[in-house]
Amino acid sequence: MSNSAETLPAAATVPGGETRGAPAPVLELAEASKVYPGSPPVRALDRVSLSVEAGELVAVVGPSGSGKTTMLHLMGTLDRATSGVVRVTGLEAAQMRDRELSALRARRIGFVFQQFFLSEHQKVLDNVADGLMYAGVSRDRRRLLASAALTRVGLGHRAGARPTQLSGGERQRVAVARAIAGSPPVVLADEPTGNLDSATGGALLSLLEDLNARGTTIIVITHDHAVAARMRRRVEMLDGHIVSDTGPAAAAGIWPVREGRS
Repeated sequence: MSNSAETLPAAATVPGGETRGAPAPVLELAEASKVYPGSPPVRALDRVSLSVEAGELVAVVGPSGSGKTTMLHLMGTLDRATSGVVRVTGLEAAQMRDRELSALRARRIGFVFQQFFLSEHQKVLDNVADGLMYAGVSRDRRRLLASAALTRVGLGHRAGARPTQLSGGERQRVAVARAIAGSPPVVLADEPTGNLDSATGGALLSLLEDLNARGTTIIVITHDHAVAARMRRRVEMLDGHIVSDTGPAAAAGIWPVREGRS
């Protein structure tokens, strides 16, 4: 199979050509807002700025309606910001076409959702492997990567099972395997423990912590403060704003100034 995925543009360079002392953040929001039309319009996210460095383990926590899911959609390029800047691995989402955004998601972002979104008619291996189709990976390579990912989450022995034969915790592990099979720089997990009992949810969080220890940037969206407490950095949201952030840059009031910010 040829690589038919859209070619991604090169990562953004620093204006003026100066050399950075450290890699660019894997995710950046600068004054990002999302407004949904209506009477009156709904401002789900209001001029939010956030920078996530490679290797961080972050919780974005807040009640329903706080804007955390909207922020996940912007970070994952599942939706476009009304204003402001969203960058993923240095690439500015607003400057990319839809096909380029699809390629960006396929190659650089892994998603884990509360609903597992597994095909019940396919084997576990195929559920994981099919997540790599849009990254332009050949069929044989997809299956090799899927098998390795299942082994990483402790389910290599269930590759031939169907999702209906698995427990809820095992299904979520399959979803995690699908998210990490292509070794994306960042994984976004939206309420990953929401459908699990406390013991199974705890085991799932341990898995995410282990993946983070191996270098994957993990961002967990949750309403559960107990889940958030397990993350090294906690970003709390309310009414479309970040109201607290334990990250060192946020605590110091630091935000990188860049040209072309809207």
